[in-house]
Amino acid sequence: MRTTVRGQAARGVGDKPPFGSEKYRPRGANSRYIRHRVSTAQTLPKSAGRLLLVEDEESISEPFSRALAREGFEPVVASTLAEARACLKEREPDLVLLDLRLPDGDGRELARELRASSQLPVIMITARGSEVDRVVGLELGADDYVVKPFAVAEVIARIRAVLRRSGQREPRPERLSAGDVTVDVPARRAWLAGEELSLTRKEFDVLARLARNAGEVVTREDLMSDVWDENWFGSTKTLDVHMAALRRKLAEDPAAPRYIQTVRGVGFRFAPAQED
Repeated sequence: MRTTVRGQAARGVGDKPPFGSEKYRPRGANSRYIRHRVSTAQTLPKSAGRLLLVEDEESISEPFSRALAREGFEPVVASTLAEARACLKEREPDLVLLDLRLPDGDGRELARELRASSQLPVIMITARGSEVDRVVGLELGADDYVVKPFAVAEVIARIRAVLRRSGQREPRPERLSAGDVTVDVPARRAWLAGEELSLTRKEFDVLARLARNAGEVVTREDLMSDVWDENWFGSTKTLDVHMAALRRKLAEDPAAPRYIQTVRGVGFRFAPAQED
């Protein structure tokens, strides 16, 4: 049976958090947390990852956090942007599940802040399901976008996929160059003619993927699989949106692109790497 979480899900009277979880308020903060408690009668397995769930509806956050705990994750719940910011500093989560409509502001504000200062994975979970909303969320740097109501099993699968991708390590240091463009893959930094570029997470991943294979054609399918997910269900239009933004930041001439060339009907090719 598939469990689905809706905006106004029914909750049984007397429902209690499962064994191994608890809520508490840390000193100096109003955040609601759920964390594992180790019993003398049972030692819980190592957490699959600490997840910050930013959601103001208890009808969603409570059953969802219990489901996450059953799957081995350590859910931390915040109901406002202020609580979420406190949790980020105190709890250092591995991934953020972010609602957009919150009592004290728009969750996209937090997404912008995170992308300006870190590469912490973010999955947006919201009732806003239009294509424009999805594209804007991904453009802000979200790693995935889930629309309510959602199937818990599917979201958990997406969480694991994002954590796998964010946890990958490069086999060796990589500093790639092509013309005036330099990409430092381990540091996740890029420069154009010595000026550092301000790239979103996905923009950097697209640039690094193309730069690794400079001079070769990388298909649209390979880019979607490597940068997003091989099981990506959304529109491939998001690739075009990110590619257009990346080209603008590279100061490309649309009529004669210097760095990212389109191979019609196939994919993209990055300018050949410099010869030493």
